[in-house]
This record gives sequence, C-alpha cells and structure tokens, in this order.
Amino acid sequence: MTNNDETQPEEAAADREHPGDSDAWSSAGDLVARRAEGGGMGQLASSQFSLASAIGGWRGLVESVLPAVVFVVVFLLTRDLAPPLITSLAVAGLLVVARLISRTPLTQALGGVIGVAIGAVWAWRSGQAQDYFVFGLWTNAAYALALLVSILLRYPAVGIIVALLRGEGMAWRNEEPPRHWLRRYTMATWLWFALFALRLAVQVPLYLQAAQDWSATAWLGTARLVMGVPLWALALWLTWVLVRRPPRPAPGHEPEHS
Repeated sequence: MTNNDETQPEEAAADREHPGDSDAWSSAGDLVARRAEGGGMGQLASSQFSLASAIGGWRGLVESVLPAVVFVVVFLLTRDLAPPLITSLAVAGLLVVARLISRTPLTQALGGVIGVAIGAVWAWRSGQAQDYFVFGLWTNAAYALALLVSILLRYPAVGIIVALLRGEGMAWRNEEPPRHWLRRYTMATWLWFALFALRLAVQVPLYLQAAQDWSATAWLGTARLVMGVPLWALALWLTWVLVRRPPRPAPGHEPEHS
C-alpha cells in the first residue's frame, strides 16, 4: 500500500524551491479561508466534517430554500405570476434584514436575494413563471462546463480550491506516479460535474415542458429544492472524504508503513 504521508516531503521540497509561490498561495489561501469561514467549501480543509457548517446552519438552510418554497406555493395557489414574484422577493429581503438586525455575516443572505432578484426580473420580462428558475439552469451549465474544462486541462478545479483553502501550492500536480492527489482531486471534480449535469438532465426537460403545462413549473421548483441543498451537502461530504488529509501521528509515534 502507498502511504499518503510519502507525498509530503515532495511538496515541502517544491515549496523550498519556490518560496515566493508558496507565500502567494498561503496569502490567497488565507483570503479564501476567511471568506469560507469554515462553512460550505471551507469544510474541505477541515479535519472533521460538519453538516451544519456545510449548509450554513439552520439559518443558511432557510435562506437557501425559503424564497423558492414561497414562490412555488404561492404560484400553485394563485396560478398568477405577480404574487409569487412579490412574495419571494419580500421573503428574501426580510432574511437580509434579519441578518442586519442580528449583526451576522450577510454573504449567504445577499447571495440568495441577488439570485431571487435575477430570477424575478427574468420571469417578469418574459411573462413566464418558469423563467424564475432559468438563471439557476444557466449557472449549473456554466459550472459543469468549467469543471469539465479543468479536468481536460488536468487542473481539476477541486484541487485548486483545496490548495487555496490549505494555503498550499500546486506540488500535487507534479507528484511522481501514482499521482495520488491528482487522481483524488480529479475524481472529486468529476463528482461535482455529475451533480450539475444531473440537475440539468432533470430540470431542463421540466423547464421546456412548463411552456405547455403550468404544473411543470411547480415540479421544476420542487426538483430545484430537492436537488439543491441535499445534493450539495452530499457532494461536499463525499468530496471531503476524497480529499481529507490523513491525521498526523502524535509526537513520538511514527506512522506505520505497509
């Protein structure tokens, strides 16, 4: 078996050869880590995975799903466009206000209200309720394409993100065979590509069907909710399993080589 700790001297040597690169990656990693604040993608640099932190806690979960839930429910009740747009925007705005009152970080709430606002404007201009969700479809397509390109270029996106979070350089790309980390980062990036591709495979047909059947809009909203936070959390946990570092041995205890 190959011991994961065997890659560490090579990475350390690479850092010694290019100290400026190491310092730059460390500084960039500090910035990314502060933005992540231990939640979401920041969990990939943690020694223990926290589901609550991954989804931003109960408040992050509510901010992620409530505006879309309100839109779907009100649309089903009214079968009109204006009421669900207004109520979903109002809910998203109230969530931001709640953050301001409690003096907690606004990042997730602001991201949610911007997404809701874009969806509302898109639907209002077209007059089609299903266009409330079209920005999410384009976003998923863009992410899937970017991930696929990163894999084809052998710079898997997950590897770059993890390297930034840990303040490491790109030594994992130059690792001698069997290229342990390059393989793992590539597998993790394929996992995220599959997530976005699956969303598109399910939601795009529903979006197209909604032009002839108004009920398909409700199914589209439901699919977005089901394939949103739950799949995100699952993919994040599986990624953490793939990319986590082995625990370092306690002082005085040498790792066993097999």
